[in-house]
Amino acid sequence: MRRLLLPALGLVAALTAGCSSGDGERHAGDPVTQQDARALAGLLHRDYTHAGADFVITAPYGQDTVLTLTGKVDFRHEIGQAQAVTSFGDARADDVRTIVFTAEDLWVGDVPGLPAALAAGGVSGGAYLHRALTGGDESASPPLVDAVLAVLLDLSAPVADEPRSFLGAGYSWQGQRSIDSRLTTLFGMPQGRTVAVGASDDLLTQFVTPLDGGIEVTVTLSEHGPRTLATPDPAQCAEAADHPDLAARFGL
Repeated sequence: MRRLLLPALGLVAALTAGCSSGDGERHAGDPVTQQDARALAGLLHRDYTHAGADFVITAPYGQDTVLTLTGKVDFRHEIGQAQAVTSFGDARADDVRTIVFTAEDLWVGDVPGLPAALAAGGVSGGAYLHRALTGGDESASPPLVDAVLAVLLDLSAPVADEPRSFLGAGYSWQGQRSIDSRLTTLFGMPQGRTVAVGASDDLLTQFVTPLDGGIEVTVTLSEHGPRTLATPDPAQCAEAADHPDLAARFGL
């Protein structure tokens, strides 16, 4: 499943000129130029070389329900942590949890009642339930959080892409806009995806992609730089597979 987004994700660097290409004015929808392609080819590698970033991910689904993840990620070691909030758009209180994740594993904590429920099941000191992430290449419909985390971790690559891959392949220049008070340049990609790149630093600012089921995921990155993160102490964890009733009760 890793790196499946790369062919469609190589987007990037903002054009400092912004409004012109060659001798003519640029228009939204114009194909990317060779200059664009050279810049786009390094976007994911640039995330990798900067090592990490803060992120906010939103994924609306269902009837007025939104999953929002706010946290930080270490792209080099493929590990992250976040607060996961599900907002329901009605009188129900938000569902708030802490998650820690790698490319293969997910830990969920800060679930009300979980430590007591684990203790009742014979697990003392338990604060997290752990399970493997569901691979999208092995599941027609992985859980939403799994799909969202795969999108995030795929926004990094140890080597740059080939610039010619972006020429004549459906990539387009879409103008500029401000995101969180940062001027960005927008590029359109195949399959309805878009990317916004910081005009001052050539770093990926926002990536938007549709998922199966009509869900649109928006990943916003900021404060690029190294992050030091760790997975939970095994003594604080219980396997979701060993506690299926608890996993089902807490939506894991």
